[in-house]
Amino acid sequence: MKKSLMLFIASILFIGLLSACGTGGEQKNGSEEQKKVLKMGTSADYAPFEYIDTTKGNDIIGFDVDLAKMIAKELGYEIQIVDMDFSGLIPALQSGKVDFVLAGMTPTEKRKKSVDFSDVYYVARNMIVSKKGSGIKTVEDLKGKTVGVQTGSIQEEEANKIAKTVDMKIESRNRIPELIQEIQAGRFDAAIIENTVAKGYLKNSNGKLEGHTIPTSEQEAGSAIAFPKGSKLRDEFNKVLQEKMKNGEVDKLIKKWFDQ
Repeated sequence: MKKSLMLFIASILFIGLLSACGTGGEQKNGSEEQKKVLKMGTSADYAPFEYIDTTKGNDIIGFDVDLAKMIAKELGYEIQIVDMDFSGLIPALQSGKVDFVLAGMTPTEKRKKSVDFSDVYYVARNMIVSKKGSGIKTVEDLKGKTVGVQTGSIQEEEANKIAKTVDMKIESRNRIPELIQEIQAGRFDAAIIENTVAKGYLKNSNGKLEGHTIPTSEQEAGSAIAFPKGSKLRDEFNKVLQEKMKNGEVDKLIKKWFDQ
């Protein structure tokens, strides 16, 4: 009986020792599990900033995706992309569903009340897109027209400003392709879209669409990375972003995606 009791105690001690020490492989896995994963919110309908690569299944690619991965790698993070409608991005930040947003978002004063922004990483302008031969070339030509914009976008705000002096009807849709479809179907006379994004749709329209950039006397606000209010990630990301802009790596991404 005494011998059996001693064997039982020895077995318990041996098992406990294994549990405490573990194996080399288990330690490695534990280290891998500690690698931080950040959720990036985006709206993957905004080529070349972010869109779904149909040639590779449902992979989301684009300028913003590459930028996010470049910054995250420098900081030791991994990125998990969460796709949603543009209008849901700021609420997702506020509710903690995502850690940051990279979606060609302009840091307007209204948005700054809800989230924090990085420095601007890219500047673009707005374009009026319509059917070829529509005769719509300026904001004045939008008088009496139905104009589409993306819900929650800076272009929606731009359209509302224009509507104060130009009598036009504004309709919003969640996704950019929906705006293009409405134009092609004749339900919209035109749409206001960021020029870099619009150029991709013009190129793929086989000459059926045309675009005209809206001139502005104001300095463009550009695009920035959004974070929850008070997030420490803002300063971490901003430091790397500034470094990458200074050393030319952001310019390389711009050339890759926008051919500039």
